[in-house]
Parts: sequence; structure tokens; C-alpha cells
Amino acid sequence: MNVILLRVVAGLVGLLGCALVGGGVQLVAWSGSPYYLLCGIALTASAVLLWRRSSAGIAVYGCALAVTWIWAIWEVGANLWALLPRVAALTLLGALLCLAAVRNGLSNTRSLAFSTRLGFVAVTFALAVMLRGLVAPVTPVDPIYQAGTVQPSFPAAIADTPAGEGVSQSGTEWPSYARDAASSHFASLSQITPANVAKLQLRWTFHVGPAAHGLEATPLMIGRTLYTCTELNEIFALDAETGVLRWRFSPRIDVRRVPMPVCRGVAYYRMLTPAVGQKCTERILTNTVDARLIALDAVDGSRCPDFGVHGEISLLEGMGEVVPGYYYLTSAPTVAHDKIVLGGMVADNQYVGEPSGVIRAYDAVTGRLAWAFDVGRPDRSGAPPAGETYTRATPNSWAPMSVDAALGLVYIPTGNATPDFFGAFRRAFDEVYATAVVALDIDTGRPRWTFQTSHHDLWDYDVASPPTLVDLPTVQGVRRALLQPTKRGELFVLDRVTGKPIFPVRERPAPTYGHAPDDRVSATQPFSVGVPSFRGADLTERSMWGLTPLDQLWCRIEFRKARYDGPVTPPGLTSAIEYPSDAGGMEWGGVAVDLDRSIAIVNTNHLAAYTRLLPRAEADALGMKRFTGDYSDHGVRQSYPQEGTPYGVKKDAFLSPLQVPCTPPPFGTLSAVDLVTGKLIWNEPLGSARDIGPWGIPTGLPLTIGLPNLGGALTTRSGLAFIGATQDKYLRAFNTLTGTLLWSARLPAAANATPMTYISPQSDQQFVVVSAGGNGAVAATPGDSIVAFALPPPDASRH
Repeated sequence: MNVILLRVVAGLVGLLGCALVGGGVQLVAWSGSPYYLLCGIALTASAVLLWRRSSAGIAVYGCALAVTWIWAIWEVGANLWALLPRVAALTLLGALLCLAAVRNGLSNTRSLAFSTRLGFVAVTFALAVMLRGLVAPVTPVDPIYQAGTVQPSFPAAIADTPAGEGVSQSGTEWPSYARDAASSHFASLSQITPANVAKLQLRWTFHVGPAAHGLEATPLMIGRTLYTCTELNEIFALDAETGVLRWRFSPRIDVRRVPMPVCRGVAYYRMLTPAVGQKCTERILTNTVDARLIALDAVDGSRCPDFGVHGEISLLEGMGEVVPGYYYLTSAPTVAHDKIVLGGMVADNQYVGEPSGVIRAYDAVTGRLAWAFDVGRPDRSGAPPAGETYTRATPNSWAPMSVDAALGLVYIPTGNATPDFFGAFRRAFDEVYATAVVALDIDTGRPRWTFQTSHHDLWDYDVASPPTLVDLPTVQGVRRALLQPTKRGELFVLDRVTGKPIFPVRERPAPTYGHAPDDRVSATQPFSVGVPSFRGADLTERSMWGLTPLDQLWCRIEFRKARYDGPVTPPGLTSAIEYPSDAGGMEWGGVAVDLDRSIAIVNTNHLAAYTRLLPRAEADALGMKRFTGDYSDHGVRQSYPQEGTPYGVKKDAFLSPLQVPCTPPPFGTLSAVDLVTGKLIWNEPLGSARDIGPWGIPTGLPLTIGLPNLGGALTTRSGLAFIGATQDKYLRAFNTLTGTLLWSARLPAAANATPMTYISPQSDQQFVVVSAGGNGAVAATPGDSIVAFALPPPDASRH
């Protein structure tokens, strides 16, 4: 039996050795590290000796393991997550060799003790070096620290006073998607504090029904009612105290005609001077995934008869031919100056000449068009005349917008001019307004200024986050600032009056090698240098990750085979690595700001993508065709036809064969930035491995690793930051000043939405509410729950 056990272990050692030899040869051929080849040879030799029952096999294995530890520490220092794939498998096999039942199978035991000592003495030394921290982690310079760090000196609690000019902080409600028109996600509430947040408990759960894509909505709270939506634009009005349904409205969306069913929120509008007996003086507004704008009475959910036709208008008017699913809306409408301002999402990368990205404003009472901003027709502010359309294929805006009512400006985050990965057909006006933040006059729709976050965008770096408006104290007085997070991981801080940078922005040379020969690449790109950059450290072969030495080896080979010249490496006819990928950096959750303390809370992804342009003949041979209007399967498409250009494109997340990222942990972080100094306050991994694992199988391990995330944070006056967003099923509360995790609650599904908070008039208690609906984009299982937390009810004897 001992011989059988020995040979089983020898077989495992041999299989690992042969695999490392095979992969190591490839890696060396691509000018990669020779370690895997040399280690594979040593393990193969050890396996042969062990199969022959020679104790020398243990000595050879022990030396290989010792060298592995020393090499691993030399590459990554004492970074535990980086060490594990390098040493865990070999250490486990070494532990098996130490078992008496295995060692007793050896034929020559006389030299066994010496061989064992020789083989494992270096391992003990290497472990001691790591555990004592004598070797610092070896990682590339991370730009998150480029502006330095600071310890905040703010008090733990701040009086209930307004934080800045032009940004309202009063009120116990949550009247708009991001709490206010400034998209701050800040609530001036302090009933729940760092001292008592650990006592939060579940108060109620409401189930909206089956979810096809997952809930992403942040509810509104006005009066005593919550208003929220499902991915198919069903509207629910719930009692704010109990979660009991008050009314429900369905616009009857045909799910087969929608490529990505999403509703991230609704809007609220109240007439200031309604006529006597007028209906719908308070309205809930929703724009739908089949391109309608609908107004409902906030009291009973009935359609507003004076708005459009039977309470709705079509957003396809003036758009020309639009195949179902090529133009739809996912973010909540923006309400300002009695107008409803909205853009729309245009299907990515299908063909040249897709629908227009026109920005439009409608009268909030009648639904009549107030103005249109069509970048291809700057001379025209109304609808196109009969026989014409809004300019097709212009930059669109699908993310939430923000408003400074005092300045009379609405701030529009724009996407790219489709298709994303080939830009030779773009026009001059596309190049000005694509992938930018644009300030428009609320009353006329005319542009005041534009700041572009990426030039000639070839990476699908749409500005997906809402601009966040803050008033920053400086020695010169209050600066009216705008924070613009980006998928690139750059956080731009601009003057919202002029669009000029407040913290420095530098144009730096950008990689140009390898792009499509019939396209161009911008020679420079803007980088924000006065505040932390969340793009992550530049990738190297040694930074490649995996759960085992084999999938890490696979990632290293693929990294060497691809082009990667740092940020904004252009796509081309050979595979290129895009880092950050189009999943961010920062995404549609945006940033939350503690307006009292001038602290921005930023959640970030650190994921890469593998991209290659396919010549038209190859794309056609692979069957790349544009959408036809039937989306029954709701599949996530990673191959795009880009019809009308010379190339299709294939784009995949850069994952190992075990379906884990090739980029190193943390895959997602939560950070705090001092907006006065521009310095980093803290940076923490966000999310645990409990609900994820190889091939999407949950590990059940509550180990903090940092996960991909979608959704934003909520900040409160008491100094708390609440966030779900991650793949694991938790809502968490952090200390805004220190980053300390103070509370977490298990949810029915991942909360890939932004939480909100309010004071319920019935109990005078503060509630925290989040949609727990998961999201397929981050491999989080969809759910259908809206959950509410509050402190324990006051003792009944006190009343």
C-alpha cells in the first residue's frame, strides 16, 4: 500500500512537471521567464526517482520547492495573494511527500533523513524570510499613490450645516437618483453612526418578481413612498416604513425586442403652480428600454393625461429607421427647469450609421420637445423637418446626468461614436464631443464647454459615470468643481463653470504601434496627475495571476503573445491587452462624496480585456452579423461585426482557463480621496471570495480579495459609506475617514445597484435600502429583492 501511495504522489508530481515543461517551453519561446521550464524539468526528474522508490526524489523535489519559494518571494515579495498560485500546489505536494505512509514506500531509507533535510531546509529559510517581512512586496508603481497620501483631520461628527454653495443638503427624503441633482450620493442624515451601525437589522424585503438581467435601480423616496423600477421598466410604489406595495405600473415591454433590459431609476417632478383640480401635480417619470418616455401620477400610478399621448411620448420621433434594440434608455431621466433631459444608449459596434445620439429636453408637463442638441446640426435646436432625421451615428449619452440649476447647466457624459474599435469614418464633430463631459445650457440646449476624457477613443471608453458636482473650499474661496470618473480609471477634477482642470491634467504620449493601418491613433491622451489615478499599475509578465501555477503560466504566455504597451494600447490585427478594460476603472455607479468633509468615495475595477480586429473576410466567415431585433437569449456578445468598416472585432475578458482574472488581486477596490489636497486617504479591497470561484463555483471562503463591482456608494453626514456593488452578496458600511469595515449584511443576491437612505416619517427612523438583483456582467446571479435595514425600533415603553 505504501508503494502505491508513493507512486500516486509520484504520478501527480510527474503530471505537474510535464505540464510545466510544455508551458515553460512556450513561455521561453515568447521571451518569458525560464522558471517554469526549469521547475518542470526538476519535478519530472523527481517523479521518475520517486517512481523508482529512490529517496533522491524527495531531495530533488525539496530543492525545487525551495527554489520556487525563493523565486516567488523575489518576484512578488510577501504579497499573499500573489504568492499562492506560485507556491501553494507545490507546497501541498511536498506535504504529501512528508507523510510517513508515502515515505515508507521508498526502497532506500538509509539516506532518507539526509535527503529530507537537504530538500526542505531552504524551504524553512524562505518561509522565515516571508513571515518576518524581510522582503518587501515587489510590484510596479501604482498611480493611485501618485499624488501622495494624507491622514484626514476632520472631526468624527459634523454639525448639520450646509456644505457648500448651490448644493442643497437639507431634507430627509431621497428625491432623485443620486439624492440630488449634483449626483453626490450624500445624505445629510446622522441617526446611523459609526458607533451604532453594527446594530442595523433587516426591516423588510420586497420581491418585484422574476428578473431577467438583475435589478440595478436606486429607489426614490418622497413623502412616505418609495418609487423604483425593474429591468423592464415596471414601476413599484412601496410604503417607506413597511415595504408594502401601494401601486404598480407595467409599460408592457416586449423582452424579445430588448438587447439589455436595465432600469437604474426613475425621476420625480412636482408642479410649483398647478391649476385647481389638476391631476398629476406630482409625477413619476420613466424612460424605457423600448424608447418611450412615460409620466405617471405619483399618487396612484395612473398615466398623466396631459403628457404626450395617453401619458407617453415616443423617443423614436426624428430618429429615422431604428431596428428594435438599437436605441434604448437605461438611466433615470434628468429633471431641471421644468424640463426632462435625456440621451439614450445606442447598440455598440453593429454597423456604420447607427441611430443618432441626440440629447433632447421635453416639457415636464406637456411632453413637448423643448430643444435638441444634435452635434451634426449645431444650427438647429428643434426637431428635424419632415424627410430628415437627427444626424446618425453621433456620440450618445447613456449614463446619468447632473445639473447645476444656479448656473443653468446640465452636464452630459458622452459615449463614443459607434463603432468603438475603428474610427476612420468619424467626422470632425464626432471627434469633439465623443467620450467627453459636455455642459449644455438647460434652457436652450446650446453647449457652453466640452472636456474630452479620451481622444479618438478606440477602446469603448464611454464616459459611463455621472459627473459629480462639489463646492471645494480653497484659499481663493469656494471653487465650483465637477468630478468626472472614467472607465480609464482617470478622475478628472474640473471647474464646472469653465470646464478647465482644477487639478492638473497632462497630455502624455500614447502608444501607437500595432493599430489598424487604415485608422489613426491619437498621439497623446489626457492623464489626471493632481489626484490619484485608479487605472492600476502597468501590467507585466510577473503580475499575471491564476489560482494554480498552470493557469498562471497560461496567463503569462498569453500576456507575452499579446501587444501591451501600457494604458491605451490600441487594438489592431494582432491581439492587444486593454487595461483597464471597458468594465472600468469606474463605471455607471460613479463616485459618492461626503460633502461635509470633501471626501470622494471611489469604487474601481481592475480587469483587463483581450482585443483583436478581424479582417472583414474572417469576420464574415465566423458569422458576425448585426442584431436583427430578436434578443430572446439575452446572451452577452463578445464578437461584434462593425459592418461597413474593414474589420469585425473580438473582445474577451482576460481570464484564465479557470475563468478567473489574469490580472492580480484585488480585482476591485474602494478608496477615499481628499478633494482639497488631491491626496489618497485610504484604499481597501472590496469584496470576498465567498460567492465566487473557478468556473463561477462559489468557494464559500470569506477571504477579502477585492471583486469586480457594478454600482455606487452612499455617504452620510455621520461619516459612513454604504456600498454593495460586488459579486458577493453583501451590503457593507465603512468608516469614511479610515476605511474600516464597520458592518456587513448578507443579501438574497448581489447588490449591483447604489444604495439610498431616508428618514421614515412614520417611525422617525433612518432606513438604508438597496436593490439586491445581481448582474450577469459581473457573473452575479440575478435576484428580485429590495431590502431595507434600520436600527432596532425604539423601546415601546418610551412612547
